[in-house]
Amino acid sequence: MKFILSILRIIVFLLFVPSLIVSIAGDTSSTSQFESLSYGESITSPGGIFELGFFHLGNPNKSYLAIRYQRYPDHTFVWVANGNNPINDSSSMLRLNPSSGTLVLTYNNLTWSTSSPKVANIYNPVAELLDTGNLVIREKNDPKTGGGDYLWQSFDHPSNTMLAGMKIGWDLKRNLNRSLVAWKSDDDPTPGELSWGIVLHPYPEMIMMKGTQKYHRLGPWNGLRFSGMPEMRPNPVFNYTFVTNKDEIYYMWTLQTNLITKVVLNQTTEDRPRYVWSDIDKTWNFYSTMPGEYCDHYAFCGANSFCSSTASPMCECLKGYTPKSPEKWNSMVWTEGCVLKHQLSCMNDGFAPVDDLKVPDTKNTSVDETIDLDECKKKCLNDCSCMAYTNSNISGSGSGCVMWFGELIDIKLYQASGSGQRLYIRLHPSELDSIRHKKSKTILIISVAATIGVILAIYFVYRKKIYEESKAEINYESYMNDLDLPLLDLPIISGATGNFSEGNKIGEGGFGSVYWGKLSSGLEIAVKRLSKNSDQGMSEFVNEVKLIARVQHRNLVKLLGCCIDRQEKMLVYEYLNNGSLDYFIFDRTKGKLLDWPKRFHIIFGIARGLMYLHQDSRLRIIHRDLKASNILLDDTLNPKISDFGMAKTFGGEDIEGNTSKIVGTYGYMAPEYAIDGQFSVKSDVFSFGVLMLETICGKKNRSYRGKQVINLIDNVWTLWKKDLTLQAVDPNMEDSIVACEVLRCIHVGLLCVQQYAEDRPTMTSVVLMLGSEMELDEPMRPGFCTKKEPIEASSSSCSTINEMSTTLLTAR
Repeated sequence: MKFILSILRIIVFLLFVPSLIVSIAGDTSSTSQFESLSYGESITSPGGIFELGFFHLGNPNKSYLAIRYQRYPDHTFVWVANGNNPINDSSSMLRLNPSSGTLVLTYNNLTWSTSSPKVANIYNPVAELLDTGNLVIREKNDPKTGGGDYLWQSFDHPSNTMLAGMKIGWDLKRNLNRSLVAWKSDDDPTPGELSWGIVLHPYPEMIMMKGTQKYHRLGPWNGLRFSGMPEMRPNPVFNYTFVTNKDEIYYMWTLQTNLITKVVLNQTTEDRPRYVWSDIDKTWNFYSTMPGEYCDHYAFCGANSFCSSTASPMCECLKGYTPKSPEKWNSMVWTEGCVLKHQLSCMNDGFAPVDDLKVPDTKNTSVDETIDLDECKKKCLNDCSCMAYTNSNISGSGSGCVMWFGELIDIKLYQASGSGQRLYIRLHPSELDSIRHKKSKTILIISVAATIGVILAIYFVYRKKIYEESKAEINYESYMNDLDLPLLDLPIISGATGNFSEGNKIGEGGFGSVYWGKLSSGLEIAVKRLSKNSDQGMSEFVNEVKLIARVQHRNLVKLLGCCIDRQEKMLVYEYLNNGSLDYFIFDRTKGKLLDWPKRFHIIFGIARGLMYLHQDSRLRIIHRDLKASNILLDDTLNPKISDFGMAKTFGGEDIEGNTSKIVGTYGYMAPEYAIDGQFSVKSDVFSFGVLMLETICGKKNRSYRGKQVINLIDNVWTLWKKDLTLQAVDPNMEDSIVACEVLRCIHVGLLCVQQYAEDRPTMTSVVLMLGSEMELDEPMRPGFCTKKEPIEASSSSCSTINEMSTTLLTAR
């Protein structure tokens, strides 16, 4: 009886919904084919991954013919047909014209239709939505799935999203340019001004445009990868393809696993992030983005220079070139670039190699794939306007020739050897003689290195002895110059900050004040102006400069320069317009702006930054003052660790130290540090655990109710033991929490704040625990301070649960 009823339902459905082609045999893939689609209807791809229909994108008064993920809860949209003209007419209809083989959408007295098919004779066309997210028109009796066999496909007309198997680039035979175009916003698919695709320079390359201006350049394909993407290497997940011939030039990636991933061009954030779907979190996790740093922005350093994100200053002139405007250059206004020191002589010039570069903009280039590098050099030398050359294909031993004419623009230097390409730059003979002279000097220096080493060792031992025994003032300005960090003039900083006006003040603490400023180049900065009475003296100032200038990570704040002028000591940082984390999590109103996904993103970013300091940076760094006010947030809420004035460095395998001068902040100090002065990577882990619990609970670890100390760690531990942990969660995000994720993060937090350092995980383990479902150990009772003492106290006692001891604490 049930079987008969099921058959009847199918028959009725076919009678009343003739626009869908459904197979009675039960093959669900047939629902992916259609000849017409009415407003309110949708069809799914064979595997139920994608769905095509009329949908709202946020505004209930506007509908669009769109493709979205059907299988995943957030129903992310990947393609929109009528982005410029939303639908507000329920009589809208999408039909397949059997004679022309085109899809026609009628709505609001308007019409949208697909382009004419590739072939002239159409017999029995059918439209189908594939599991790749591609909407295609093909001959019904031709089941071929290759992109070249379709009469029409949506992959030829991308929206703001690139999916696996989609080509970005040119079909030269049809003069068809496939490029991503950003939406104005997440709920408004009107094309924005940001686009990303292949520009047909003589040496074609991937470029992100902002209107008519170049915004980010990925560089040309060099036979192995894009010149500006050294991380693009063979791997078991992605298969990268770049094709260039007389018929087409395109880039495509496919997947070798069942990973679900997409890239989206975002107008709001002005970038192109990649996301990966997590079945564990049931959400899209951020994977990477471009542009990812200052040096990725087009021509950041102007012409004839290169940018290095790990150097300070970031911009440097190429060999044989000097800043066009030295005054502006020294003030970090680099846009005017560099000019030749000596005019070229043409026939007597030579070339100097520079390694590990993203090659310059290829607009003014010439390419010859038939000659080798030696012939390329001769050809370039014989043309007085040729300024540089290299192989057009660096795979194997290298082949082909590409030459640059005019200014060399948008070059980036990579620190890792082999990450970039070698570029041969044309120089005046005198510059070549200078290079040869330097090589000779290098040989001489090597021959006497042992002697010099002994002399230097004696000198530094003597200098250290003098420093320790003498109270004389040290010339720190000279020392700062040794760090190769921009020293900015006080008038420049004063002018940028409105003479340190109160209206520009964005923060204040025991160290002094922080001001917002804007340089003449348009670069926004944050100026940390140390108070003359600050506890962060000159040694801490220099320490912070040394550390932060030499470490680079997307979760560490970037130091741009500094200023020393008589009694003034200032640090100039990149400006992060969302301020510090404590501004949000400890405020009942502002805390509502951070839902659970945002807080987890912040927690995970802090963990990655701290892991870098402990393990991946050239020096092992212990921060010693990790707290909510030292976590800054950029415009997309990416967290960045700041304030390295109290940090300590270690070389080799050393991971701990001891001090009689305890510095830091109550509530974040590990017991062994607060009591005995023992600090290590594990004391940072303790601070991170406190910070993570504060972020989840929206409360400070040490707060007061009258004379009573309210300790967050103790409260969370008590609730954990009673299986009432979720009662500790900040009410501001109770509507957005994913209970299993929150409980896991609290579990990891309690592991981080265990009393004994050896029981705490490393930050590498923390990152792994936060990003996976690995089994976690049961936490033991935490250690924490319980006495109420003001942070300004010069001495105090600090206790853990099981013991009490007295220690000297220095105010911050």
